[in-house]
Amino acid sequence: MSRGSVPGRAGAVPVDAPETWYGAIDVGGTKIAVGLADAQGRIVTRDQFPTLPERGPDAVLGETAARLRGLAIARGVTLTAVGVGSVGPLDPLTGTLMNPPNFPGWAAVPLKAALARALGAPVTIDNDANVAALAEYRHGAGRGARLMVYVTISTGIGGGIVIDGRLIHGLGGAAGEVGHQTLRPDGPLCGCGNRGCLEALASGTAIARQARAAVAAGGGRAIAALAGDDPAAIHAGHVAEAARGGDAEAAAIWDAAMADLAIGLGNVVTTLAPDRLVLGGGVTRAGDQLLAPLRAGLARHVRMVPIQALDVRLATLADDAGLVGAAALVASPG
Repeated sequence: MSRGSVPGRAGAVPVDAPETWYGAIDVGGTKIAVGLADAQGRIVTRDQFPTLPERGPDAVLGETAARLRGLAIARGVTLTAVGVGSVGPLDPLTGTLMNPPNFPGWAAVPLKAALARALGAPVTIDNDANVAALAEYRHGAGRGARLMVYVTISTGIGGGIVIDGRLIHGLGGAAGEVGHQTLRPDGPLCGCGNRGCLEALASGTAIARQARAAVAAGGGRAIAALAGDDPAAIHAGHVAEAARGGDAEAAAIWDAAMADLAIGLGNVVTTLAPDRLVLGGGVTRAGDQLLAPLRAGLARHVRMVPIQALDVRLATLADDAGLVGAAALVASPG
């Protein structure tokens, strides 16, 4: 317990005051992480387990609540509030999870209400990209920015917008869905049902799809070798590695994706004029192999914003972003 004092008395007699502890939950497609955060939103202890969504929402959410309660009991604390970052699509106002891909049978699951009831504490929920954006803004590569755009480039492409410390949600909570802007109306089909989305052209999934197509056509030998000659195992990292090694086919696939990424993010920069652009997700592990062509492309495409003043950085929190951001939903900045 923390110690306080009774004001207005000589000598200030100390009294016990309850400590503030927050719960943090990161709901992912393959794993769920839970943690306890202090009053400043710093994660002090955590646990995780496989999601196994085929068990159904009751079993998954029951285990989630039990794991978080276990952390609180072990530390002897009571949860003041709980922040949750989750895969989507979801409605952040009602906290309802709406038919997430790869979650069979999860139709209109009242995630917020179920967890609040199980944990006996108020719950705030947001999608995983927004939560990661808030984490980077508060504790990572976005610190000190006024208007930050966070973009995750991984299986898909998502994003979050933070202005003066506040997440921007927009109509239907859809602000920041940068991956679903149309770049080519006749382009490849996207998971959202549209064609030619940025996500369908430059995500890790899109890069791997193009590489597998090259292998199926009899090429892509350097890429296939890195994947153990198993086309199904090919991922964007193999393409980046083969391109670094001088393979022309891999370089063509990578360069095309980076060109599309620069156009898409150039549109975002032109529209929002952020002072900080933070990039996360598995594809960004390529580092300068991604940053260099992106910066060059932004310089070509952006005309109405002083692009030389834009600070482009890689995210720093990596796998911690989900829990840190979930805690940030309910904790005051420290």
